[in-house]
Amino acid sequence: MVYAIGLMSGTSLDGIDAALVEISGKNETTAVKLIDFLTVPFSEGTLQRIREALSLESSDVEKICSLNIELGECFAQATLAVCTQAGIASTELAFIGSHGQTIFHIPFARDTLYASTFQIGDPAVICERTKTTVVSNFRERDMAVGGQGAPIVPYSEYVLYQKPNTTRLLQNIGGIGNVTVIPKSGNINDMIAFDTGPGNVIMNELCLYFFNQAYDENGTYASQGKVSQALLEELLAHPYIQKPYPKTTGREDFGKQFTTALLEKWSLVPKDFIATATMYTAKTIAKAVQPFIQDETELIVGGGGSYNQTLIAMIKAELPEVKVMIQEEMGYSSEAKEAIAMAVLANQTLQHCPGNVPSATGAEKAVPLGSITYY
Repeated sequence: MVYAIGLMSGTSLDGIDAALVEISGKNETTAVKLIDFLTVPFSEGTLQRIREALSLESSDVEKICSLNIELGECFAQATLAVCTQAGIASTELAFIGSHGQTIFHIPFARDTLYASTFQIGDPAVICERTKTTVVSNFRERDMAVGGQGAPIVPYSEYVLYQKPNTTRLLQNIGGIGNVTVIPKSGNINDMIAFDTGPGNVIMNELCLYFFNQAYDENGTYASQGKVSQALLEELLAHPYIQKPYPKTTGREDFGKQFTTALLEKWSLVPKDFIATATMYTAKTIAKAVQPFIQDETELIVGGGGSYNQTLIAMIKAELPEVKVMIQEEMGYSSEAKEAIAMAVLANQTLQHCPGNVPSATGAEKAVPLGSITYY
């Protein structure tokens, strides 16, 4: 076993997740143990610069160029912080797997645009500050062989969660929701994974707009609101929700611009708006997983949305025939799940082993993912 760290910053923009793990083996023999974990929130200034970079209206190359280095420093500091918390030196790490911060994602070519993806947070800066080898830019290689570069976590989920004779649906609810289907056959080639639609992103934008709060803690606002059936029906008619898998989405479809358009069109009290957005996430998850439900089926929810009690209650109501659990009920951490996945993918890359699942991303073949910055 060696020490490694996985770093993840997702579409929720709630900070950098840093998971310190012990890891050994490769492929199906991979063994991972979580040693320590923390989330380092972004400063208000950094968060604002990320939001500006994500917006087509306010972004420019100068801002992104600078932000790439700024986030590299942030990822490095998150690494050092979790090492300090665990009482080890960063020089004891074998490697770091860093997802970076997605700035834009184009899963399919259109007009003059190539299918492409862009994550920033300079790995050279992380490498130098931590004196550790860094694996980064995991999505690009999958896209180079015809995949969508997403979902990124199915391989790690197969390694860690496969259970004989039980179909497991691993639903992550970050800014965007994504599900990995591990059939009871346990064959990695039968796995399916795709983005279910918005996770927390619309709810978070509404909370920021109405209450100047980053998210709906415990789903309190949603629990006090009433779902607008008219708005919900319009939301459920969104083309992405009707689209067959494999598919991926992001803030480009459901972020600030999308939410602003809803606010301009619909006049609802704040808590009703948030309740409707919460139900939208629950309904889209239920619709997405319905075709995969069998006799023994478990839906295991991770990510920040797993702590939204109102959302979880809505999902359970939509899927009464499924055993719905959150990661903590299985002895895992909902917050650490995707950061752990980055460590698993980096381990695969450094051992020249595949980290993508073609049946999930649409890639032509399985390949090692990521670029390596050696220390």
